Amino acid sequence: MAKRNQLENPVYTEMEEKLNEVGNGMCLAKWTQVTLQLQTGHNHSCHHPRTHKINTKEIARNPSALHNTQYKKLRRREMLTGKRPEECDYCWNVEDNSDRFSDRTFKSQENWSKPHFDEIVNQDWREDFNPRYVEVAFSNACNFKCSYCAPAFSTTWMQEIEQHGAYPTTDKFNSLEHNRVENKMPIPKRDPNPYVDAFWKWWPDLYRDLHTFRITGGEPLLSKDTFKVLDYIIDEPNPNKNLNLAINSNLGVTDNLIDKMIEKLKRIEDEDRAKELVIFTSVDTWGDQADYIRNGLEFNRFWDNMNKVLSSLDRAVVTIMSTYNALSVPNYSKLIDGVYDLKKTYGSDDRYWKSALFLDSSYLRFPSHQTVQVLPQVWNKTIYEQAQLADFYSIPAFDKQFHGYSDIEIQKIKRIWDWKVANWDQKEQQVKEQRYNFGKYFQEHDKRRGTDFCKTFPELESFYRDCLEIKL
Repeated sequence: MAKRNQLENPVYTEMEEKLNEVGNGMCLAKWTQVTLQLQTGHNHSCHHPRTHKINTKEIARNPSALHNTQYKKLRRREMLTGKRPEECDYCWNVEDNSDRFSDRTFKSQENWSKPHFDEIVNQDWREDFNPRYVEVAFSNACNFKCSYCAPAFSTTWMQEIEQHGAYPTTDKFNSLEHNRVENKMPIPKRDPNPYVDAFWKWWPDLYRDLHTFRITGGEPLLSKDTFKVLDYIIDEPNPNKNLNLAINSNLGVTDNLIDKMIEKLKRIEDEDRAKELVIFTSVDTWGDQADYIRNGLEFNRFWDNMNKVLSSLDRAVVTIMSTYNALSVPNYSKLIDGVYDLKKTYGSDDRYWKSALFLDSSYLRFPSHQTVQVLPQVWNKTIYEQAQLADFYSIPAFDKQFHGYSDIEIQKIKRIWDWKVANWDQKEQQVKEQRYNFGKYFQEHDKRRGTDFCKTFPELESFYRDCLEIKL
């Protein structure tokens, strides 16, 4: 294991040393964190390992086995006895091949993990443990068909694939065969779901221990269980006032559902029934181009709904999860401008994080045919200029209202440029197939959905037509 820089990272150095005293594969996230995909009956603790199927017989006896599966307990035993679970190889690769800390150290240092260190290392691996950071998807019900999404997370995607089949890319994009092989076919919303039933049996016990609870999807506002959670928090005589509550929403559902969410969150906010409220939403560029990427989006209505949320909830924060991809590049500067305007309008000392809005620009990695790396190098300059624009709007030292972009928001965009330009000579041979798939995918996209790529993205028309000419 490479030696870390103790002078620059004393907090993380201390945590890594504590973990290694237990075993050099130890990570608290196996106990403290879980993502539950109840529509497929899968979970994982940390996003690096693959999800695994939850045994229905286990949850019939013990609802907390949604998290405390026998499979996961065996991985915990490995960690407590000095072994490195094979599924966590992302962190082992980082630690063995660089002087950087891996995510097992960062996640164990989080305030939803670190306080429980002694309790975890001193308990038997067979014992159950209530996670402190929980993400849950109750169903895959969704009214959008985002270009990079999949049937497991969107019923409208599922309907399209069932009707037309996979896309004609070399990897058969969104074929249902993968879902069948991985046992990830979603349970239809109309059918009984034993995983959701187990969740509600576990929920009263889980709720009291939660640090962070985040509802994902699908589109959570299309699930009655989302509002059942909010009603529980509103009606609970002894609310968990330390709870950080977060909800994902595309903000593209009917007005009555948006208003219903705001009404319930307003009560939670006014009655101090949560420590923080965060709305996670998504948009990947500006205007018609954003509509094209996230099929089902009406950009102007989306922007109006963001204003409605921010003007109605005095302390809540909105985070835009922007999946920066090849189609984001031409107009992303307009999104940076627009978000900055909202920051200035709604920033307040009353907000949980003072800033009302965060732009989380994360580069798309899959499907590979839509990543920024398929684009010609001429677009590198545009991405670099977008990072410069965000930097121009950064928070000045005298700005007490935090209206501008934070360093982490700026660095996220700079990281996209770094990724785009890295090792281009080595990638050039690989992108031929990705560009072939780019052309095939969006040609079929226009055919199935009645869209027009060239009309929507005139800046990319020449590149798109070149992709259509590629022969493999």
